[in-house]
Amino acid sequence: MKNVLVTGGSSGIGLSITKKFIKEKYNVAVIGRDEKKMKILKEKLGDNLYYFKYDLAEIKSIPYLVNNIADSFGVPEILVNNAGINMKKEFFSVTDEEFLKIINVNTISVFALSREVGKKMAINNGGVIINISSMASQYGLPKVIAYTASKSAIEGMTRAMAVELAQYNIRVNCVAPGFIMTEMSANALNNDPERKQKVLSRTPMGRLGTAEEIANTVFFLANNESSYITGTVLPVDGGNSIGF
Repeated sequence: MKNVLVTGGSSGIGLSITKKFIKEKYNVAVIGRDEKKMKILKEKLGDNLYYFKYDLAEIKSIPYLVNNIADSFGVPEILVNNAGINMKKEFFSVTDEEFLKIINVNTISVFALSREVGKKMAINNGGVIINISSMASQYGLPKVIAYTASKSAIEGMTRAMAVELAQYNIRVNCVAPGFIMTEMSANALNNDPERKQKVLSRTPMGRLGTAEEIANTVFFLANNESSYITGTVLPVDGGNSIGF
């Protein structure tokens, strides 16, 4: 039974990823900030779910976190870097501090966590790292400059990591979700009919995606069915990124 580590795995897309691996009988460790939510999740999903309360903004302590996870849960064979924060704000109003906060959580923590977990994977003869980026890295979206920068960096980092880590039998890929039907996105789009129509009109499949469809893609990339795939960025967006 393989060990899976999912950041931000107790809500939204991360929760669907967690549920998918649990359903397929994997051991899953979730990193999150809300211990109460993770405790409830463990009660629902059972003994194969483990959780670690941690704020990924605390970059310097990530090596300690990974050692703790390896000691108490085991070395992950699969790492899913899903956690991230966003901020909608006009370009001219974004401060340096706000920009750096997004980069810190969305990019630097992914690098640091992947580095520390990757070291242990290399000793254990390999593994899989899957990063979650965004449609914001595929084309320009207004009012999310820091988020866009962070997710664009994730995609470049995916390719660089894939090349460097292949010698250790570690595959690295990235999933770029399109407009996905989560509680947050549903509320935002339902309150803005014009934006919702714009989203749907440029999505050839004519609908929002589901979190389960992202989870299924992550599961595919994590397993032997994708054993010759590394360094890819896979949009899962109903064709939105190529729609007209």
